[in-house]
Amino acid sequence: MIQDPLPIRPFSKSPEATVSVPGSKSLTNRALLLAALCPGKTTLSGALFSRDTRIMLQALQALGFAAEGDDAEARITVEGCGGSIPKAEATLHVGNAGTAARFLSAFVCLHPAGCYTFEADEAMYRRPVAGLTDTLTEQGATFEWLGEPGCFPFKVKTAGLKGGDMAVDASASSQLLSALLLVAPFTEAPARVCLSGTTVSHPFVEMTVRLLGQFGVPVNPQESGVYGFEADVRPGLSESEFAIEPDATAASYFLALPLAVGGSIEVRGLKQEMLQGDIRFVDVLKKTGLKLEWTENGLRSTFQDQAEPVDFDFNAVSDTFLTLAALTPLLRGPSTLKGIGHTRHQETDRIAAVATELLKMGQVVEETEDSLTVDPSYPELHLRSEAARAVGRPCRVKTYEDHRVAMSFAILGCHNLMEDGEPWLYIMDPGCCGKTFPNFFEVLESIHPQ
Repeated sequence: MIQDPLPIRPFSKSPEATVSVPGSKSLTNRALLLAALCPGKTTLSGALFSRDTRIMLQALQALGFAAEGDDAEARITVEGCGGSIPKAEATLHVGNAGTAARFLSAFVCLHPAGCYTFEADEAMYRRPVAGLTDTLTEQGATFEWLGEPGCFPFKVKTAGLKGGDMAVDASASSQLLSALLLVAPFTEAPARVCLSGTTVSHPFVEMTVRLLGQFGVPVNPQESGVYGFEADVRPGLSESEFAIEPDATAASYFLALPLAVGGSIEVRGLKQEMLQGDIRFVDVLKKTGLKLEWTENGLRSTFQDQAEPVDFDFNAVSDTFLTLAALTPLLRGPSTLKGIGHTRHQETDRIAAVATELLKMGQVVEETEDSLTVDPSYPELHLRSEAARAVGRPCRVKTYEDHRVAMSFAILGCHNLMEDGEPWLYIMDPGCCGKTFPNFFEVLESIHPQ
């Protein structure tokens, strides 16, 4: 059992280390759904085993799919049914897993006469889904809201998907658009998925489109925001195994670690061309002054002379804004992180969460609806942390049931603030990292120089 709150041991020496991170959550859950839509057996190698992916796997099992996971080997095998859903009735608990919740909501609507109950964690009740369910209603589904209209939990009666022009408002989350793209090959008439307005985190939509292509479904982008599908082209792999990329967002914590501790960290398995848009966080790290080098085995991040502030639009890489935000007290001047307004509706209000914790550390923070500006004060960070430790109450970071808050501030805690190698920062509810990176703290501890 992991200690709660968990003390973060600072690095007394700068590391020269190599790490591996688990497979991508976003790719694992997309590939799980596509494997269920394929005919026959598909094995996913390098798959992530975390709370979110287990939720998806268990949901597929509840829907009648033969699906088994091997945690030790990071492999999941799914017996697909070519677009059919074996069970017409099921109760699915989607936790607080946005990908599982939104993707499954569209997936079950392929059944011509199904009835499904969606239960969720309370935190999921506040996360947007109405843009998707409005489209599914137009396609023939009937929703019964068990709480607030347009939110989880709900019951849905399904009648298949008619196809044609499927307009979706995905302004709140790109997952609403991706959910429709994943099921569009199985509509009764050829489908065109049409985006109403704009969406956030567009690289995740591009990930979905490219992944569909790898599963044998070409998506034809027409005018801006319109995605066309050919009749009778269904998912299928030329080989029965599909490899999941390492999680680029999980890699961001270790690539940013030299800002806090110096030295050099190499993350194995990363490549310049990846399905995941979050690999572009490299551009942010370069602005801070870190040296980023592609190697034969992955990507190496090295501290050089100083940690520079940044002014950056994170819209396309919004999951990584917390990685940098937590480290702003160590930068040489004010930083502005913008394009992140939609993160107020994720696992928690991420802008407010980060701002609250930095304010507790004596940093000057300014919030707008869409941005965060931090004017760092290293002396105040030291003063407050020293005072807190002196009375036996070291700085405790509240994580708001959000794995990214926990991991980001853990990297800050690795900084040897008191120059004695003793913990000055504790992470509350560290178990929340089970959502995407269950052994994060073990990996972090493993790269301490001996």
